[in-house]
Amino acid sequence: MKLCLLLNVIDPKIGGVMIMGDRGTGKSTTVRSLVDLLPEIKVVFGDPYNSDPEDPESMAVEVREKISKGEELTITMTKINMVDLPLGATEDRVCGTIDIEKALTEGIKAFEPGLLAKANRGILYVDEVNLLDDHLVDVLLDSAASGWNTVEREGISISHPARFILIGSGNPEEGELRPQLLDRFGMHAQVGTVRDAELRVKIVEERARFDKNPKEFRDSYKAEQEKLQQQIASARSSLSSVQIDHDLKVKISKVCAELNVDGLRGDIVTNRAAKALAALKGRDKVTAEDIATVIPNCLRHRLRKDPLESIDSGLLVIEKFYEVFS
Repeated sequence: MKLCLLLNVIDPKIGGVMIMGDRGTGKSTTVRSLVDLLPEIKVVFGDPYNSDPEDPESMAVEVREKISKGEELTITMTKINMVDLPLGATEDRVCGTIDIEKALTEGIKAFEPGLLAKANRGILYVDEVNLLDDHLVDVLLDSAASGWNTVEREGISISHPARFILIGSGNPEEGELRPQLLDRFGMHAQVGTVRDAELRVKIVEERARFDKNPKEFRDSYKAEQEKLQQQIASARSSLSSVQIDHDLKVKISKVCAELNVDGLRGDIVTNRAAKALAALKGRDKVTAEDIATVIPNCLRHRLRKDPLESIDSGLLVIEKFYEVFS
């Protein structure tokens, strides 16, 4: 789970992560703790969509208009945003709303940005994603696929960039996800309850230590956290130089083909995740071990054909991997 989250921070194009597991296994706590590790990015000052001043693809229409007029943009550094999507959120709150009265009386498009605007170039976290209303799932699917959010109302249309890392967590006992949404998540992590008594005691003691003095607890892990932050920043900057041999790419695609994985998302995500892992380890070349580490998380949720079947544990993927790579 931790590795999947880190790889998505290094390369947001992996496409997010779905975390499924038992109650009380620290899924939400782990995701929310990711905030402290997130690096800073360049944004246009005062822009509600966190537009990238160097990438026209992730710029809001207003910013593009300023550039075409020759206006100078004020650039600032800000931490990557993490936005929580509550289960009870309305469609207006998620997508944003158009002020019809202002549009009719003053003739201007007055748009109130929603959570998707805030999550652009950041992380959108949905706890208990399997309980989310179907119409909100459709909205998320549409935005995740196109990278843009469009609000249509009373003949007025407004679009803005909505590129985010989608992170979801849930308990499989409360119901499974629709296959279409499941396929949108780049990686899938399965979390089980710890059975080792010694480790359980250690977790309980750490929790008690945090409750007693949160500041002291954070300070005790500060050096480790700063080291990991530097590792992530270094991996993000070196990611573009990481290479993967053609032979390894062919073997990845062979595994996907023999497992009857629908579409090409599995191939693309496995290649990206393996590169991100190599960058995290400080290497510029992907090895078979990197692929072995990430491929179960990239493919296990793509093998399902029947919504009534349970998600494969990843053993089938590992078996096929060693069969092809040996």
